[in-house]
Amino acid sequence: MEDITNYLNSVRRDYSGKQLDIDSVSPNPLKQFELWFEEAVGAQVLDPNAMTLSTVSIKGKPSARIVLLRGMKGDGFNFYTNYSSKKGQEMLANQQVALTFFWVELNRQVRVEGMAERLSEENSNQYFASRPRESQLATWASEQSEAIKDRQELEERYQKFEKQFEGKVVPKPDNWGGFIVKPTMIEFWQGRPNRMHDRVVYSLDPNRQWTLKRLAP
Repeated sequence: MEDITNYLNSVRRDYSGKQLDIDSVSPNPLKQFELWFEEAVGAQVLDPNAMTLSTVSIKGKPSARIVLLRGMKGDGFNFYTNYSSKKGQEMLANQQVALTFFWVELNRQVRVEGMAERLSEENSNQYFASRPRESQLATWASEQSEAIKDRQELEERYQKFEKQFEGKVVPKPDNWGGFIVKPTMIEFWQGRPNRMHDRVVYSLDPNRQWTLKRLAP
């Protein structure tokens, strides 16, 4: 363990990136996110839509996992999951969540805090219909977050639904669909040399207007 600690303490790199100034960003944080996302795609960041979703149980215990951003229609960040999964149940019980994007190639991080709400059935049905058939069948096969005996059990369930829906359109399961995270805070972090990083944070005030300020690194 001591060797690992010594190694971790020796791993350092300087950050270099574009300057992030409060006077140069969009007044709307969702527009600013779109600009940064486009730059991440242009820089060929691996999985730029991968984001850490942090939820909190009704007992106040946090948990986090990586999910994929699948849209920004409306006023938030959209993604899809099994409502019966751990994250689904936690969001239905406690709407307060956080999202984190980290684009190491650009030395950038975006943190989002907000409220998770279920998307409409129409929206969820439309997205499910656009997925590859194999992914649709996997959604039926996996009782997400539930304990299973082994890999074979999962494969057998997949084969069962593959046969059940053979030659048919695969419908969306009732316990699967989308969430939208409507932000109340979005922070943009730009790595800079000598740990003198740039941080700009947007906060939603009681009048539903965005206020903007710079934070010390």
